[in-house]
Amino acid sequence: MKKITTAEYSLSAVKPSQYPQDGLPEIALVGRSNVGKSAFINAVAGRKSLARTSGQPGKTRTLNFYCLNGAFYLVDLPGYGFARVSQAAKKQWAAMIETYLQNRLELCFVIQLVDIRHEPTADDVQMYEWLRAYDAPRAVVATKADKISRGRYLQHTKVIRNKLKMEKEEPLIVFSAINGTGLEEAREIVFKAVE
Repeated sequence: MKKITTAEYSLSAVKPSQYPQDGLPEIALVGRSNVGKSAFINAVAGRKSLARTSGQPGKTRTLNFYCLNGAFYLVDLPGYGFARVSQAAKKQWAAMIETYLQNRLELCFVIQLVDIRHEPTADDVQMYEWLRAYDAPRAVVATKADKISRGRYLQHTKVIRNKLKMEKEEPLIVFSAINGTGLEEAREIVFKAVE
């Protein structure tokens, strides 16, 4: 298994002119506010506080680029579906996310994070349908697996697959940043995506 030897926060951007110019491959992370994107980044990178986790949803308001092994980026996109933000801000974020996902040539893979405990929301479904429409290479990661018993994984992943209308062969990783469930699988998908 390949290892993450270096991991650093590179920059935050709100428009294409601010994105990294080095041509390295990028993997975007999309998901609702509070789904655990920062915790996912920290776990995959093997760092405790590379990405700042916050108890307050809606903290990420920019595209945050994290460079791993000096070879590729994990890009944390603003969370969607957060209620306590003005409509104008939501529109702005949506435009920022869409511009990046549609036009970024370095983008090679998208990881959509959903909370394993809950049925995917309308926003989750919309995002997944959008990714499918654009035929984006993707995987779904069901976070917070430590919050339910292992015996219930199958039942919960079935709900997620059905709600998102996922194809059988599409990867769905059960994941917990707390106890490391699915961490090796997540790293494997990341390395495969950037090869």
